[in-house]
Amino acid sequence: QLQDVESGGGLVQPGGSLSVSCVASGFTLDYYQIIWFRQAPGKEREEVACMGPTADTGVYADSVKGRFTISEDRSKRTVSLQMNGLKPEDTGVYYCAAAPDYKVVEGRCSPPDDIDFWGRGTPVTVSS
Repeated sequence: QLQDVESGGGLVQPGGSLSVSCVASGFTLDYYQIIWFRQAPGKEREEVACMGPTADTGVYADSVKGRFTISEDRSKRTVSLQMNGLKPEDTGVYYCAAAPDYKVVEGRCSPPDDIDFWGRGTPVTVSS
């Protein structure tokens, strides 16, 4: 499973920064791609970023490229998304997810149908 890490709230001003994280248990991150999704109010779920299981660099949606950074700490079994330069349109619920390596296609983030494990979601609100 993937459990969201309590961060004390997800309210941030435009231009600010926030990190969201999950802790993995019951599976090995070495064999899974980690994907961060988000869903804004009234919009469909969107792939934000992903990495792994073998690649050590992230793949990012155009809307967040240059502002967000995905990372893993496999020793601590944590996955994180660092969000900088936040905009109001970044508002939404952020979900960590894991897809097994045999479903991963090189160079793309796995879609929701390929996900084995989901976090419950962390709401992030960007507002002044």
